[in-house]
Amino acid sequence: MKSLLTMLLIFPATSVLAAAQQSRVELTNPTTPRDDAKPNSDQVPEAYAISGQFERIVVLRFKHQTDLLAGIEKVVKEQKIRNAVFLSGIGSVRNYHVHAVSNRTFPSKDVFVKDPTAPADIVSVNGYVIDGRVHAHVTLADPTRAFGGHVEPGNNVFTFAAITLGVFGDGVDLARVDDKTYR
Repeated sequence: MKSLLTMLLIFPATSVLAAAQQSRVELTNPTTPRDDAKPNSDQVPEAYAISGQFERIVVLRFKHQTDLLAGIEKVVKEQKIRNAVFLSGIGSVRNYHVHAVSNRTFPSKDVFVKDPTAPADIVSVNGYVIDGRVHAHVTLADPTRAFGGHVEPGNNVFTFAAITLGVFGDGVDLARVDDKTYR
């Protein structure tokens, strides 16, 4: 009976400690007051297509304890990848750090969620390499939910991570794909 009582007292305390590890910080992500206030332009199409052929497919593989974002950036630089699309990504992390948009009007705000103690499966990785710059998003899952956002430093690989990139030739320009002022 005493050990059951001890377990009942210890379990809630450890649950509170584990939950207290997650941090959330909201930051405003302004461009300039002028850019944030500008209306949509008739000169910018509502939607447009960028066509191209893959020059090559590159599979990136990361080992235990590698920082996912730093690893992607390192391989992109080593492989001289200028423009690419993320085709897939799987694996697991020992901890996570992501950010997601948290409002509906300009200037945009992002909420950064970080948990240095929570493992998760990598369900998918998607995004772009734009002129050598990595813009990656991740979907993570634990036993109770799926969640995700922009990949930040601090997603340390657990078992492994594998990401596949479709690399475009030099004729493809992705410069405006993630430009929030191009509207």
